[in-house]
Amino acid sequence: MASRGQSADNRGGRSGRILISLEDLDSMTDDLNSNTVHHDDGEGENERDDGDVYTFWRDVGRCHQVDVPREMEEPIQQMTTNHSQERQAVPFTSLGHNTKADETLFEKRQYEKAKWACVTQYESRYEQSICMGFMKLMKYICQQNSSGLYLGLTLPIVTIVHTNQNRSDLLSEVTTAYYLPAQFQDQVPLPFDAEIVIEEWPAQVVYTRSFNGITNEESILREINQLAEYLDTPELYLLETFVVAGYNNPTVPNRRNEIWFIQRP
Repeated sequence: MASRGQSADNRGGRSGRILISLEDLDSMTDDLNSNTVHHDDGEGENERDDGDVYTFWRDVGRCHQVDVPREMEEPIQQMTTNHSQERQAVPFTSLGHNTKADETLFEKRQYEKAKWACVTQYESRYEQSICMGFMKLMKYICQQNSSGLYLGLTLPIVTIVHTNQNRSDLLSEVTTAYYLPAQFQDQVPLPFDAEIVIEEWPAQVVYTRSFNGITNEESILREINQLAEYLDTPELYLLETFVVAGYNNPTVPNRRNEIWFIQRP
């Protein structure tokens, strides 16, 4: 959640466009459990048809006007194979909740200094930036790094978004970020992709509000403005930079998401 400058390139509004969330991208892997073709090798063993796995991802990507290149086939297979591996949560300390009539309006949290792998995209469509950024991080997680290891997923995967001054539109600059698991914080595997940058984010306080369901431009802007209304103290936080955090399980209709406001230093 390092504070970033504002994008000078708005590239126009995208009202009404359907967006793919990071949870949707991860659900591709979940859905493979029910879309995989198995073959009996005569000894009771089942094998996955790698071509069908790739085809499934490619077809989902096309629905969102995103090409899934053939070079993604190996990372897709790696992510699918390791999907059952336990996922680490990004650690934080709760500093309290603000509630009203049994409803939690927001939570205040302390996140400690940590290293994140970040990739920023400026695609013409918001969902394209998220897809392209996530695919780059996925290759990094899946052995395309200096350690040659599968790094493992962490939760949440976050996106840093920027809005215009009245918070009515998202700008085109979208940063997708992956928290390095604890065992890699001190010795970070370096990415082969030069567009992936390892950043050390300082300890920061955030104000966060949970919401369920899909994450798209409409819901993100709605939740940003809702939390701003609850806080009612704009001097506390960065005004045009926000974080969208996505959690799994993506197969559940009411997915868990959060909007984070970053407290000013």
